[in-house]
Amino acid sequence: MRVQRAIRTLLHLQIMVVMLLAVPGSWAATTASGSPEQIVHRLHESLIKAMREGGKLGYRGRFELLAPVIDRTHDLDLIARTTLGADWVQLNAEQQRVFTDVFRKLSIGTYAGWFKSHEGEHFEFLEQQSMPRDQVLVRTQLVQSSGDPVRFDYILHQGKDGWRIVNILADGVSDLALKRVEYRAILQRDGFQTLIDMLKEKIALTEQN
Repeated sequence: MRVQRAIRTLLHLQIMVVMLLAVPGSWAATTASGSPEQIVHRLHESLIKAMREGGKLGYRGRFELLAPVIDRTHDLDLIARTTLGADWVQLNAEQQRVFTDVFRKLSIGTYAGWFKSHEGEHFEFLEQQSMPRDQVLVRTQLVQSSGDPVRFDYILHQGKDGWRIVNILADGVSDLALKRVEYRAILQRDGFQTLIDMLKEKIALTEQN
């Protein structure tokens, strides 16, 4: 199944793991506006729209469709800072701005590049769990057209703008952990500009998918 292969490729390349498709109507009907479940549902709705209209929209159209949704459902600024960990404070203000901007473009580009066609998959809500530090874990699974499930877990925190996604796990693999290892190693070994150049190369690759 092409979507699963794409997701696993993203993991191997340590690119942002992504979500797709709409949750069942019974789940959507019972979630309160702005709740963790509803945040995930809003993202899924936009992804399914991008996939169904993928050929007509093209990469740029999907990017423009998904950008405002991802901005509203993800805390990209926090994810960017957390990805670099202690190295974040070693950057000056301009470097922080540049990294956050490129990180955002890569995050959105990854969605737009991979989720461009629909093959009959659907998402199912499994459960919600409270976590330490006032975070929430929303567990779901992607049921493929073959019937085989793939687990997708979303970690959200509540900030000044409400609940936002701060990490994603596909079959138990943390996207944030992968990025921390890769990005910090490049930054420490080769420097800031090399890291930015690498991220821009990844963005270019998303446009080719």
